[in-house]
Amino acid sequence: MPGHRKLNRKCGAIDSVNDMNEDLQKRIAEAMRNPQNMGELANADAVGTVGNSDCGEMLRMWVKFKEQDGKKVIERATFQSFGCETAIAVASLATELIRGKTADEALSLKTEELAGELGPLPPMKIHCAQLVEGALRSALAPENTEVKPAAPTPANAPTLLDSFSKPKEGGVKLTFLD
Repeated sequence: MPGHRKLNRKCGAIDSVNDMNEDLQKRIAEAMRNPQNMGELANADAVGTVGNSDCGEMLRMWVKFKEQDGKKVIERATFQSFGCETAIAVASLATELIRGKTADEALSLKTEELAGELGPLPPMKIHCAQLVEGALRSALAPENTEVKPAAPTPANAPTLLDSFSKPKEGGVKLTFLD
């Protein structure tokens, strides 16, 4: 709709719906109808989290490896996201894209490659793919030559939701009135 505007969850910025072409909007909607690999992955070998709770966009990625042809490859990757539909769509496609790759192969993927069949993202949505790339890099620990396994998660460990909703020291407390 001409002139229609929507709230973008990234720091409350308002973007025009017309800023994304209709074809991209359809591909994102299709990915959202059946997102792949959402949720925690029990016994993951690596976990990475990125985002900014002040803006409201956070993404956590779990990665499980297997031995294949003498190499350690990604067997499965899953994610949880507090972000816009584009970030969820990119994460869904990226977790499929990295399956069967070594950590180095997955880390060598460029931001725009992680968006897969969504194709090129407009400048206002590049941060969505960067969020996914950051979570992947966080999980695969690129500063080390060997991927560190994630520490076992105790049953009472904070979840992504907990870290997102935890009040900050000195922050503003909202109290809702009846």
